[in-house]
Amino acid sequence: MTDATQQGNRQSSMRAWAVVQNGAPLAEIELPMPEPQGTEILLEVTHCGVCHSDLHIWDGYYDLGSAGRYEIVQRGIALPLALGHEIVGRVVKLGPAASGVKPGDIRIVYPWAGCGECAHCLAGEDNLCPKPRSLGIYRNGGFATHVIAAEAQHLVDPGDIDPALAATYACSGITVFAAIRKVMPLAPDQPVVLIGAGGLGLSAISVLKVLGHRAIVSVDTSATKRDAAIQAGATATVDGAADRLDKAIVAACGGPPVAIIDLVNGSGTARAAHAALAKGGKLVMVGLFGGELTLPLPFMPMRALTIQGSFVGSPGDLRDLVELAQGGALPPLPIETVPQHDADAALHRLKNGEVTGRLVLVAGAA
Repeated sequence: MTDATQQGNRQSSMRAWAVVQNGAPLAEIELPMPEPQGTEILLEVTHCGVCHSDLHIWDGYYDLGSAGRYEIVQRGIALPLALGHEIVGRVVKLGPAASGVKPGDIRIVYPWAGCGECAHCLAGEDNLCPKPRSLGIYRNGGFATHVIAAEAQHLVDPGDIDPALAATYACSGITVFAAIRKVMPLAPDQPVVLIGAGGLGLSAISVLKVLGHRAIVSVDTSATKRDAAIQAGATATVDGAADRLDKAIVAACGGPPVAIIDLVNGSGTARAAHAALAKGGKLVMVGLFGGELTLPLPFMPMRALTIQGSFVGSPGDLRDLVELAQGGALPPLPIETVPQHDADAALHRLKNGEVTGRLVLVAGAA
């Protein structure tokens, strides 16, 4: 084979570390190089975060509590699939109707693309689209050498932010940013409770601090993660394994809190959060852990409580968060970089609870 033929083959295909069978090790495979159509933009991946959401797709189902197991095939997800939705990449090629970027530009990729036509998408709320086309879920993501962005509005210049950290903003960053926005405004010394001190919890602490919040209570079953939360700026921690978690939360806050963000969102954490809330308080549910929440309904109006779900964030959330983080204003969460070809080992470490902060895959293109 001539050098020209080898070069042509490389340009016509891409490599991916993909789920070929649910629960099985990721396989390194070759896929056709995607060609950007219309407003689409082709990027070469440089960095990609490893997220807990990747584990659900890898396992092949979501635990929906009494609603049963929701198999990913019911969502129209097909294998093989390159996971990864926390992506930074280098622009390679623009579709015929694309503009706003040029080849060589480094951009964070907003992964939660919608249909582009519904009322939510037209309002800039792609994350609420009923016909999602999310990267790493419905389309190949950042565990591959290349990805397709839907349009230039889904690409954000990271500015002076380290690209490994910037990649995490596309999911963990905007997920906590959007959730925090749902409990604001609050006085700086009114406690905000964060249940879970993994990557999301530490990101939330950083965002709250840069927003000027001074009372941040972190809850986790792991002493190591609670220590990490204190290092990140939490003002108090609570052992998530406490017998009466609701009372432990109230004690740490000096009274019932008005704002709790549950980044775990299992049966036990949701129940404790609901019980701990002050009158007029709000519980924002983020995690996809599974489980149930059974409530005595009269308490909802009697205590004027709000329970609200929060799913990732919008393209506007990503732009606002990146602007907030310029100049190192947003304290970075702990990040460990690993080579992209070690994606399977990274996924196993996350599944086994061996990660504090965030793992980020670094591709050869970096």
